[in-house]
Amino acid sequence: MQKIAIITAGGSGARMGSPIPKQFLLLNEKPLLWYTIRAFLEAYHDISILLVLPKDYLSAGQELVNEMGIAHQTTLVVGGSTRFHSVQNGVQLIKNNAVVFVHDGVRCLITPHLIIRCFEQTIEKGSAIPAVTCTDSVRIINNQSHSAINRDQVKIIQTPQTFLSSILIPAFNQPYQSDFTDEATVVEASGESVHLIDGEYSNIKITRPADLLVANAILAERIK
Repeated sequence: MQKIAIITAGGSGARMGSPIPKQFLLLNEKPLLWYTIRAFLEAYHDISILLVLPKDYLSAGQELVNEMGIAHQTTLVVGGSTRFHSVQNGVQLIKNNAVVFVHDGVRCLITPHLIIRCFEQTIEKGSAIPAVTCTDSVRIINNQSHSAINRDQVKIIQTPQTFLSSILIPAFNQPYQSDFTDEATVVEASGESVHLIDGEYSNIKITRPADLLVANAILAERIK
C-alpha cells in the first residue's frame, strides 16, 4: 500500500525566540527538518512526502529537499491558519488508498522503528497514535479545588499519528472545531475509534531553546 507522510512544519517558532521558524534551526549543522525527513526515508525509501510549510519558507523547503535528493517524491504544501487547516491542505492532495503518517516536523528524533510499528498497526487496526505514560505527578483543577490523579492513566500523545486514508480523508471533510488539538481528535469526531501504540520518550517536540540542548544530547548518544 502507498505510504504518505504529511510533515507539518508550518509554525513560526515564536516560543523559540528565533527570527526563523524552528523547523529550520540547526541541530549538529543540519536543519531539524532534515532529521525528520530522513527518518521516514530510512523507514520506507518509497514514501511520498507532503511537506507543509509557511508560505514565506517554500523556497527554503525546496532547497532542502533538492539537497536531500528527494524533490521527485516531495510535494510542498502551504500551511493554514491552524494545525487542522495545515493538515487538511495536505490531506486534500491524497487521491489513492494509502497509509498516512501525520508528523510534527520538529519531532526530529523520531526513529524509523517507531514509524514502521505505526505502519504495521495501522494496516491491522486502521490507526496508530504514539503515546507514552506520564512520568510527572498530575493534578486536575476543578473550579477552586484540585486533586491528584493516577499518572499511570495519563498518556502523553506524540506523532506520527497514522491512519488509513479511508479514515483520515472523510474526517478532514468536517468543519473545523476549536477542540481539534490533533488528528486523533478529528478522527474521533467523525465517529471512528483510534488506537494507541507505545511511543518513544526520546521523540520530543522542539518547542523551546532548552529542547535543543536535550536533542543535541540524544543525538550525540545515538551517533557514538
